[in-house]
Amino acid sequence: MKNLTDTLHRQQLRDCQGTELGKCPKAEVPDNGGLACVTVANKRYCKPLCNHGYDFDFMRRSRPFDECSEQTRYKWNSQYVGGNTLAVCNESAFPVSGASSAYFPKDQDCLIVKSSSQLKNGVFEAFAVELKNQGIEGELQYACLVCG
Repeated sequence: MKNLTDTLHRQQLRDCQGTELGKCPKAEVPDNGGLACVTVANKRYCKPLCNHGYDFDFMRRSRPFDECSEQTRYKWNSQYVGGNTLAVCNESAFPVSGASSAYFPKDQDCLIVKSSSQLKNGVFEAFAVELKNQGIEGELQYACLVCG
């Protein structure tokens, strides 16, 4: 079962990487969560999300997503210095570190959301609003959701 899970995980990463800017490294998908990624105006944005019952190591309320682009020298501008980790989802009774849109609802972990186009669209609609609130406007391209 573990080999099958690992194979699926690698395939998900390839599917999402194929849409990333060529020079951006693959972002690491947090265990117990996922990454929603889009490209807008030649910049790649990824938003970490934690499953219900998990929370982030760092406060993410004012930082709902990370960027990789020419302006960031094709590196993720993550709080984790020097790598491709955007977030870590640790077991927690109460989600306090991120905005409410940074968590999958109870009974809807990343895999359930990914399997439903309606639920997945809801994640990307919320992501689009957060981008717009930060002054990032344009067509969302190459959207993908990858689960950890």
